[in-house]
Amino acid sequence: MSTVTRRSGASTAGVALQIIADILAGIIALWIALYLLEANPSNELVDVLHDAARWLAGWSYDLFPIETDWLNVLVNYGIAAAAYLLIGHGLAARLRRA
Repeated sequence: MSTVTRRSGASTAGVALQIIADILAGIIALWIALYLLEANPSNELVDVLHDAARWLAGWSYDLFPIETDWLNVLVNYGIAAAAYLLIGHGLAARLRRA
């Protein structure tokens, strides 16, 4: 396998990883925005996004117990979104260098 082919494959994998990280962080960010804008929780789209964000941020939800509800959602879900972006983009950059 030539160096050019290997770099092209690594670049493609890096871009794919970056896109996945952006989508995951975007789902969480969209849930944060819907929560802050007080979207109707009985709406099906809001419910699906809440379930997805809760699953994606399960490891960071209630990491910091903050009494103010909106700040609790912003901080704890925001940590997960930032982690997906930082880790995903960092790994993508590392793949592109390989």
